[in-house]
Amino acid sequence: MSAIYISALHKSSGKTTVTVGLAAALSQHSRTVATFKKGPDYIDPMWLGAAAGRPCVNLDLHCQDVAEIEACYAEYAAGADAVLVEGNKGLFDGVDVEGTDSNAAVAKMLGLPVVLVVDTRGMTRGIAPVIQGYQAFDDDVRIVGVVLNQVGGARHEGKLRAALERYTDVPVLGAVGRHPEIAIDERHLGLMPTNECEETRNIVSRLAQIAESEVDIGRLRAMGAALPNTPPLIANTDARPKDLRIAIARDAAFGFYYPDDLAAFARHGVELVPFDALHDPALPDADGLLIGGGFPEVKAAELSGNVSLRENIRSAIGAGMPVYAECGGLMYLSRALSWRGERHEMVGAIPGEAVMHDRPVGRGYVRLRCTGAHPWPGVSETGAIHPAHEFHYASLEGLPPGLPHAYEMVRGHGLDGINDGLIFGNMVAGFTHLRNVANTPWVGRFVEFVRSRRSQMMAAGC
Repeated sequence: MSAIYISALHKSSGKTTVTVGLAAALSQHSRTVATFKKGPDYIDPMWLGAAAGRPCVNLDLHCQDVAEIEACYAEYAAGADAVLVEGNKGLFDGVDVEGTDSNAAVAKMLGLPVVLVVDTRGMTRGIAPVIQGYQAFDDDVRIVGVVLNQVGGARHEGKLRAALERYTDVPVLGAVGRHPEIAIDERHLGLMPTNECEETRNIVSRLAQIAESEVDIGRLRAMGAALPNTPPLIANTDARPKDLRIAIARDAAFGFYYPDDLAAFARHGVELVPFDALHDPALPDADGLLIGGGFPEVKAAELSGNVSLRENIRSAIGAGMPVYAECGGLMYLSRALSWRGERHEMVGAIPGEAVMHDRPVGRGYVRLRCTGAHPWPGVSETGAIHPAHEFHYASLEGLPPGLPHAYEMVRGHGLDGINDGLIFGNMVAGFTHLRNVANTPWVGRFVEFVRSRRSQMMAAGC
C-alpha cells in the first residue's frame, strides 16, 4: 500500500491529466485506487473518480478542521492499495502567508511524500534552481520526485534530466510529452466535467496508456507512504431504513455534488432518485427535490425545450415540495437564463432571471451567517457562521424586494453581495455550495425538513 501527494509549481501545470492517467493505469492493473482532491472542486474529482472507478473525495481546510480531514482521508483510503491526492494550484500557494492552507500543509498533515508535476515548456537548465528552491523552502515537505510535463522531445528531456541530476538529488519519475489529442476542453471554471464529455472513457484510457509508457509507475509507488491502518469503508451502511425519496438532477447540465454528501443521504434514510432535466418529461415520485450546480447555460436550449418537466417542477414547488438548489440549480429554477445574446425560458419558480457575465461574479471561499429565517430545523437556532464556497459567472436579476434569505454574506458575494439562500415557499436556493461537514451538517437538516413536510402533508390528507 502506498500514497502520494501530487502537486506542482503553479496551477495549470497538468496535475489533473497526469493524476488521472496514473489512477487509470493503476486501476487497470487490478489496483484498488483511492483518489482525493484538495480544496473545493467538482470537475477534477469527476475525472479522478472516473479513472479510479470509485468516488474521489475532497479535502478542504476551509470547510474541515484537521481532525476531520484526517478522519475523511483514513475512511476513504481504507481498503485501497494505492492512494493519489491531487493538490490545487502550486505546492506552497494559499491565502495564508504562513501556508497553513497550502498543499504543503495537507501533505505534512497526512504524512505524504510529494511528487511535483512540472510544466517544462520554455524551460531547460533553469529547472534545477526552481526545484532547489522548492526543496529548501520547507524542510518538512518531502519532495521525492518530479514528473516532467509538456516535454518537447528527446533532446529537451535530456537537458532537463541532466540539469536535475547535476544540481539536485530529486529523481525524474517520468517525462510526459505533448499530446494535444487528449487535451480536455476547458470551461470558465476549469475542465469540462465528465457528465458532459462523451469521450470520457476514451480520454481516460488514453491517459492511462501515456502514464504507462512515460511514467515509472512502479518507482513512484515505491516512494509512497504507508496508508492508515483503518478498517475498510463499509459502503451503504444506513443508520435508518429508507423512508424518503428525494429526486436529484443528474445529467449533462447538473452534476456538481460531493460524493460523501450524497452518501450522507443514505445514512439519513433517503433514496436519491436521479432524473434527467434535459429529457425526462416529469419528476420521479419523490418527497423532495435536489438540484446541484453545473453548466445549465451550456444546455439552456435543451432545458428550456423540455417544457413538460419545467411545468411539472413549477407545479410541484407551488404545491409545497421541499427543494434545495445550488448555483446552476438556482439558475434553472429562475424565470429565464440569458447567455451570449440568447435568452431561454426556465422553470419560473423563482421570480428573477439568471444572467451570465464574462467575468466571475462570485468565486472562492465564503462565510455565511444564518439569518434566522432558514426553514430547516437546527439551522436558524444555532446562529453559526458556515464556511462554504461559490463559483459563478451568473447573477440573479429582477427579484422583487423584501424576499427572505437564509444567509447573510460575511464573506463572498452570494446573490447580491449581502444575502444568499433565497427562501420561496419550501425552497431554499442560492449560489453558495455547501459541504456536509461537522459544522455544516446540511444534509441531515434538509432531510428532516423534507420528512417534516411530508408528515404535515400526510396529516392534512394530501
